[in-house]
Amino acid sequence: MTDRRVLHGIGVSAGTASGPVAVVTQAVGIDEHEAASVDPAADGERVREVLEGVAASLRERAERANSESSKAVLEATAVLATDKGLIRGIDKELKKGAGVTKAIHDAVEVYAGKLRKLGGYMAERVTDLYDIRDRATARVRGLPEPGVPALSQPSILVAEDLAPAETATLDPEQVLGIITEAGGATSHTAILAAQLGIPAAVQVKGIAEAIIDGPVVALDGGVGEVIVAPTDSDATELAERSRRRAAALAGSSGEGATRDGSRVKLLANIGTAEDAEKAAKYDLEGSGLFRSEFLFLDRDSAPSLEEQTETYTAVLRAFGERRVVVRTLDAGADKPLSFADLGEEENPALGRRGLRLSQAREDLLDTQLEALAQAHRAVPESELWVMAPMVATVEEARWFAARARATGLPKVGVMVETPAAAIRSAHVLEEVDFASIGTNDLSQYTMAADRMQGELAELLSPWQPALLAMIRETCRGGEATGKPIGVCGEAGGDPLMALVLVGLGVKSLSMAPGKVRAVRAALRMHDFDTCRQMANYAVDARTARDAREAVLAIADPVLRDLL
Repeated sequence: MTDRRVLHGIGVSAGTASGPVAVVTQAVGIDEHEAASVDPAADGERVREVLEGVAASLRERAERANSESSKAVLEATAVLATDKGLIRGIDKELKKGAGVTKAIHDAVEVYAGKLRKLGGYMAERVTDLYDIRDRATARVRGLPEPGVPALSQPSILVAEDLAPAETATLDPEQVLGIITEAGGATSHTAILAAQLGIPAAVQVKGIAEAIIDGPVVALDGGVGEVIVAPTDSDATELAERSRRRAAALAGSSGEGATRDGSRVKLLANIGTAEDAEKAAKYDLEGSGLFRSEFLFLDRDSAPSLEEQTETYTAVLRAFGERRVVVRTLDAGADKPLSFADLGEEENPALGRRGLRLSQAREDLLDTQLEALAQAHRAVPESELWVMAPMVATVEEARWFAARARATGLPKVGVMVETPAAAIRSAHVLEEVDFASIGTNDLSQYTMAADRMQGELAELLSPWQPALLAMIRETCRGGEATGKPIGVCGEAGGDPLMALVLVGLGVKSLSMAPGKVRAVRAALRMHDFDTCRQMANYAVDARTARDAREAVLAIADPVLRDLL
C-alpha cells in the first residue's frame, strides 16, 4: 500500500478534490530500432499523410471544444501540424538518413528552438508543437497516441504537462482535478482549468513517482497542495474545506466593494464573442480585457472592417450597459502575422510588437479603431473603453490617443506592461483616460524571466516585491492625474492578491469569470484601511514568500477557505 505523502506545487485553479488517479498517456518517443531512411521521398510522403491525420484529429477535437477560445487554440495547432517549414525540416532530416521517428523529433526540436527564440505567444506554441510530434510519432509506430484516457469514473488527471488539445476538451463532470509536474501559472492548462472551474496545481515535482501504484489523491488547487494516499481525516478535512468555501461564497453577489464601501469593479477577461456571451451571464460588471488578437491570428489576411464591426458589436450587445475594455491588436514579433511580417529581428520578444506593430502598419490599427467606433454607434448604451498594448513612452501614448479619439471613441487608455510605463505612469496618463496593468507581461519584463518557462515560476510570482513596487508606482501616477488604474493579468483573480492590489490603489480587477465570486467575497471581508496595510507589508517584504505570509497573517481567517 502506498504511504501517505504530501507534495507541494503552484495552485492555479482554486477548489478541492479527491478521487482516483487517471494518468495521462505518455509519449512513446523515438523508435530506437528503426532503420535509416533509404527512400526519403516515400518516407516524406508517409510523414505528410500522418501529419494530415493529426491535423484532422485536432480539427475534430476543435468541434467538441468547450469554448470558442479553446476551439481557436485547437484549430491553430491543426494548422501548425501541416506547417510547410516543419515539413521541410523533416524532409531535410530524412535526406540525412535519419529514420522516420527520429526525423520528426529532430525537425521538431529545431523548430521549437526557433519558437522559443521568438518568445511570447510563439514560445507558448512549443507545447502545441511537441503535442503534434508525439501524436505523429505514435501514429508512425502504430501505438496509442498520448493523452487523457477514457474515464470510467470521475478522476484526477496526473500528467507531465497537458497540451491545449487535451485541456480544451475536458469534461468538468468527469475531471475532478488536474496535477502536472511541469507548466506555469499562466500556461494554457492553468488558464483553461480556471475557466472550467477545475481545481489544478502545476509544478508538483515527484507526483508521477508518488502515484506509481495508482492510489487515490487529494488536491487543494488554491494552495497547490497534493496528498497522495490521503487518510480518512484528510478526506474529511478537504470536504470540510469545500463546505467552508461554499459558505464563504454564499451571498457573494452584486457590485465589488470592500467592507466599508470602497468600490472595486469586478470584470471578466475574454477573447471571443462567444466568451462575451458566456461571461455576460455571470454576476459581474463587464469585461476588463477583450483580447482582440484572436480575430487576427492564424489568418492569411487581416479581418475586414465589416467582420471586426460585427464581432465588436456582438461583444458590446452581450454586456449591454456594462463596461467593455478592448485591447487593440497585440501581435507582432512574438505573435507574427503572415499579412503583417516586419521581417526578422535580433530579439523579437523585445521587438516591434503591440503598439509598435500598429505604428508600422497604421492601416491595421485605423481599421480596428473605425470598427470599434461603428460598433459603439450601433450599441450607444455600451460603455466602451479602448486601450493599446505594450506602451512604453509618453509619445506612444499621445500617438495612440490622438488616433483613437479621431474616430470618436469615448475612453482611450494604455496597457502598463513595461517598467518604463510603470515608472513614468503620471506622465503617460496625462495623455489618456485610464490604464490597465498586465501583470503577466509586467512581471516577466521586471524580473527578466520568460513567463512560459515553468522553472522560473517563483521569479514570476505576483507576490514578488519588485513587481508590487511597479504596480504601486503606476497607481501613484493614477492618483496624481485622477485617472483610474485596473489590473487585467492573472493576479487579479487571486482573492488574497486582490486585497493587496486594491490597497495599492487599483480600481478594477479583471479575471476568469469563475473567479469573480471568490474575489468579491474576499473584498467584503476587509475594509480599505486593512487592504492598504496589506499592500504596505507586501511591498516592504524582502521576498515573495514573506510578502504573501505577511498579508495572510492579517487577513480574515475565513479567507483561507477561498484560496
